Amino acid sequence: MRKFMFILAAFVAFSAPLANAAGDIAGSEKQIVPILLGTALPDAPLRTLEGERTTLHSVVGHEPTVLVFFRGGWCPYCNLQLSELRKVEADLKKLGYQIVAVSPDNPDRLRKTKEDQGLKYKLVADDGIAAISAMGIAYKMKEETLRQYEQAGVKPTQGVLPVPAVFIVDGSGEIQFSYAHPDFRVRVPAQVVLAAARAIAQHQHKLQPKAE
Repeated sequence: MRKFMFILAAFVAFSAPLANAAGDIAGSEKQIVPILLGTALPDAPLRTLEGERTTLHSVVGHEPTVLVFFRGGWCPYCNLQLSELRKVEADLKKLGYQIVAVSPDNPDRLRKTKEDQGLKYKLVADDGIAAISAMGIAYKMKEETLRQYEQAGVKPTQGVLPVPAVFIVDGSGEIQFSYAHPDFRVRVPAQVVLAAARAIAQHQHKLQPKAE
């Protein structure tokens, strides 16, 4: 347990000023305020890879879930993270978890990402940016940065992107773990996600002091 807590401390999510609330779009990546631990997973409209309408609650269902929010298949750091998660997918399944990856990319681009990366877990489209807003990880891009992205062929919806983030949701729909970092090159290691998921599955995060 101590080792687990040390690992989490080493990768603790950054501290940001409370410039916005979950559901708002922050003015920059450093001003996001991810939804609090212990709160219920919000619902939001999404689309499947086939373009059909669905919701975050429908996709997650009542299964313990590792919920990954990434910028898009055009982002090499995102693709590395998605690939890394494959290495712990089998162990997560044994613990009763599913992996769901959410991106503002449209269904066609997401389907290509899934095929190119050889991913088996779920990918869903948040091309209306409702889910990333509800999770408190959406931010408005700087105009200069947005122009650079558009020149490279990337056109984020309304000039908004998510700070890459990972949330772990338990079977009751409560968020028990989160990690987000304003530097999109920094991602929580897959082994840390697995360690957190294992501790939550074994209820190690709920301390039980000994009676004196």
